[in-house]
Amino acid sequence: MKLAIIGAGWAGLAAAVTATQAGHQVSIFEAAHAVGGRARAVNSTLPDGSPVTLDNGQHILIGAYTETLRLMRLVGVDPSTALLQFPMTLLFPDGRGVRFPSWPTPLDALAGIVRARGWSIRDKWSLLRVATGWQLARFQCDAHSSVAQLCQALSPRVMAELIEPLCVSALNTPADRASARVFLRIMQDALFGVQGGSKLLLPRLDLSHLFPDAAAHWLTQRGAQPHLGARVDAVQPQGAQWRLHGGSLPSALFDAVIFATSASESARALASTAKEAPDSIAAEIRCWTQTCQSLQFEAIATVYAWGAGAKLPEPMLTLRSSTSAPAQFVFDRGQLGAPRGLLAFVISASKSERVTLQAQVLEQAQQQLGLQLQVVQTIVEKRATFACTPALQRPALRIAPGLFACGDYVAGPYPATLEGAVRSGMAAVAAALA
Repeated sequence: MKLAIIGAGWAGLAAAVTATQAGHQVSIFEAAHAVGGRARAVNSTLPDGSPVTLDNGQHILIGAYTETLRLMRLVGVDPSTALLQFPMTLLFPDGRGVRFPSWPTPLDALAGIVRARGWSIRDKWSLLRVATGWQLARFQCDAHSSVAQLCQALSPRVMAELIEPLCVSALNTPADRASARVFLRIMQDALFGVQGGSKLLLPRLDLSHLFPDAAAHWLTQRGAQPHLGARVDAVQPQGAQWRLHGGSLPSALFDAVIFATSASESARALASTAKEAPDSIAAEIRCWTQTCQSLQFEAIATVYAWGAGAKLPEPMLTLRSSTSAPAQFVFDRGQLGAPRGLLAFVISASKSERVTLQAQVLEQAQQQLGLQLQVVQTIVEKRATFACTPALQRPALRIAPGLFACGDYVAGPYPATLEGAVRSGMAAVAAALA
C-alpha cells in the first residue's frame, strides 16, 4: 500500500517505521523544518554565553514503555547508553519518600513501600492494602472514578508523597480530576507488568537524538524520506484513494492517509476536507472532529535554570508543590550529559504566566534546595496534553474510509505519554492495513 503520514512527531515516525518495516510505501509530510513534534531538541545559551541543547520539555520514560524502547533499538538507538536507568525513586530533598530496590517485579514495589522513609506503619499498610485491592480487581474500576476517589482509603501522606506526584507526572492532570482507569493501567504496567517496568529511564541524549533523528535516518535509508516544511491543508478523495492538498505537495495518490499531527491541527485540516468530501464521508469526518474539539488541554512548563556548581543528590527529585511553589519535579541535567549546574524544573498542569512562574520556581529552588539560580529558558507548551479525566471520550483511530489518526490524544489505554504516542502510531498502521 501507499501510505501518507501527516506529521513527523513520535506518533507519526512510529507509524512510518512500522509501515516501512512491513514493506509498504510511506511518505511523511511535516509542516515544521525538523522532526520530533513536541518532544524535540531546542538550542539555547547559558548565562555565561556558552551554547547548550535543551529539550522542548523534560520527559521521563519508564521500563514499561516497551514499544518505545523496541523502536529505539530498531532504528539504531541503544537504550542502555541513551538512557540513565535506575529503580523507581521518588525522593524529596530532605530524603523522605520511596526508593525501590533492584529486585524482580513486583517484589521491588513491595520492598520500596515497606522501606519508605518518613512513612508510618499506618501509611505503608494503607498503600499495601489498597494496592492489593487493585490487583484483586485486575486493575479495573468504574470509568467515572477519579484518582482521588480511587485512593480515598490511603493516608494523606501517601497521597501527597506518592500518588499525587505519580498522577500529575503520568496523566498531567490533578488527582481530583484524573481518570482512575487510566491511572490503574499505568500502575499495572509499571508495578506489576513487565520485569523492570517500574524503572525510571532519564534521557542522556536530547529528545531529537533519542528517537526522531534516528528514525528519520532509518526511513531515508529505506526510501521513505520525510518531507519537511510541507504543510497539508486538506485531503481529497479520488475514488478509493486520497490526494493531499497544500503548498508544493506531490500530486501522488495514496491508499490511506494517517493524520499524526496535534488534535487541533488534525481537526483544522479535516474540517477543510469535509467541505469537499461526499456527504457520507463528510459526516464521519465531522463526527470525528467534534470529538476532537471537545478535548480540554493542560499546559506543561519546563523552567531551565543554572547555578555555578549546582548539583542534586539524585538525578531527579520530587518537590513539595503548592500554588506558590509550582514545580513538582527537578532534574539535574548535569548528571544527564548536559553542562554541570543546569537544572530542569517541571510544572505539570501549569496555570501561571511565564514571569510569575519563573520567579516562583527560583524561590522554590532557594527554599527547598538551598540553591541560588538564574533562569536559562522557560518553555511552556500550552496544549501539551489532553486533560485525562474520567469517562473521557477520545477520538478514534479511524476517521473515515482510508483516513486514520494517531497521537497521544487518540483513543487508547495510555495517557499523553511518549509510549501512548508510539503505540497509537503502530495501531493506526494496523488499522490502515486491515
